[in-house]
Amino acid sequence: MAGSVNKVILIGNLGRDPEVRRTGNGDPVVNFSIATTESWRDKATGERKDRTEWHNIVIFNEALGKIAEQYCKKGTKVYLEGQLQTREYTDKDGNQRKSTEVVLQRFRGELTLLDSRRDSEGGGSYGGGGGSEFGRSAPMEQQRRVSSGGGGGGGNRAPAPIDDDIPF
Repeated sequence: MAGSVNKVILIGNLGRDPEVRRTGNGDPVVNFSIATTESWRDKATGERKDRTEWHNIVIFNEALGKIAEQYCKKGTKVYLEGQLQTREYTDKDGNQRKSTEVVLQRFRGELTLLDSRRDSEGGGSYGGGGGSEFGRSAPMEQQRRVSSGGGGGGGNRAPAPIDDDIPF
């Protein structure tokens, strides 16, 4: 059996607009926070209760960072996959602090925009692997992105036929 697994999957809403910074060599680093909310009914009172957890997200993947910067803003619902990382730092008062973050590495991680209004703006599923322009993407996501664009016509149009001129 393999040593261990460090994988985080979250679906939540951005708590603030993404913030883009640059490393010393010019690589972008994107930071934002995501809120995940758990809801239940209290058995004793029948009252609906919520608990919200906040997660700090850091993206080192340039392609995913561009997507986050262009299409994500406060309130956007996203699905993401990353790894937990804890770092230590000294705050402005000289105190030692620890911060645990969900990190989407340079060649790993996935970011999917879940808001339907984003689909018409070119959103969809983007991953850190290789293959398509931005990384991994499910075939249905690619088809949905291709067929959801278009002019200002009616919304019940059939998708355009796929040209299947394959030479084998």
